[in-house]
Amino acid sequence: MAAKAPDPGEERRRARRSRRYRWDIKYSPYAFVAPFFLFFAVFGLFPLLYTGWASLHRVELTDPTHMEWAGWHNYSRLWDDEFFWNALQNTFTIGVISTVPQLLMALGLAHLLNYKLRGSMFFRVAILTPYATSVAAATLVFVLLFGRDYGMINWALGLVGIDNIDWQNGTWTSQLAVSAIVIWRWTGYNALIYLAAMQAVPSDLYESAALDGASRWQQFLHVTIPSLRPTILFTIVVSTIGATQLFGEPLLFNGGAGASGGPDHQYQTLGLYLYEQGWTNLHLGRASAIAWTMFLILLLIAAANAIVARRLRKSQ
Repeated sequence: MAAKAPDPGEERRRARRSRRYRWDIKYSPYAFVAPFFLFFAVFGLFPLLYTGWASLHRVELTDPTHMEWAGWHNYSRLWDDEFFWNALQNTFTIGVISTVPQLLMALGLAHLLNYKLRGSMFFRVAILTPYATSVAAATLVFVLLFGRDYGMINWALGLVGIDNIDWQNGTWTSQLAVSAIVIWRWTGYNALIYLAAMQAVPSDLYESAALDGASRWQQFLHVTIPSLRPTILFTIVVSTIGATQLFGEPLLFNGGAGASGGPDHQYQTLGLYLYEQGWTNLHLGRASAIAWTMFLILLLIAAANAIVARRLRKSQ
């Protein structure tokens, strides 16, 4: 019996199905990630490029379509702008005051939570609660706590004989108060990051250290800390970036001061100075130059992080 000749139409349908299958395997991953790149291009890349272009022009927020070429003038004027350097110094000071205690407290809390505690899940959720609280709500509560006449902080200090402190109008006091808000909001978040890293440390290391007679404190110093060096570096970099972009807490700490950061600009950060130039003084070109300067500072921080991380990997 003669073999049946293949149907040309069926072969074409199989070829089309095979081609569609190959296209699906090859191009469907790109289709899945395309929405991210689309939104990034619209809301991330385009504003970044437009801000860079605006920083090279004199442009006012009242007429953003009218641009006058200024070259590097908006950048060069920052070099002689005492308010910019004041904002940069305040950003650095608040960043140090808030980051160092925050990470030390987070490390201690993570070390406590790493042991088997009754109700440990409750404590893990509880320390993350400040991070879930809105910036506005947290700042307004701290404004009441640091009130000069009726604040709870001054009431507690009065019990030990310290007179009322004007937290909002002093230089160091206002920066300490703003830093306290940042510490309260982010300590729990960093503690959970440290806790996750601690739980990844092999238990054999602790058992070996215990057999050698090491106490819990010695195990923490010589086992936990060295194992957490990459994580600690990560939290330092992320906290530094967050401090550089600090905006909501100082803006709301003294609502009457607006973006000036107090009557003497004593806690005006780079974020507040950018906002003041762009949305209060309406100088969009100057604000764009400040934004790009902040971006370059963050790139330097990222480069320093890469260098330190590389050296840590080599030393291990």
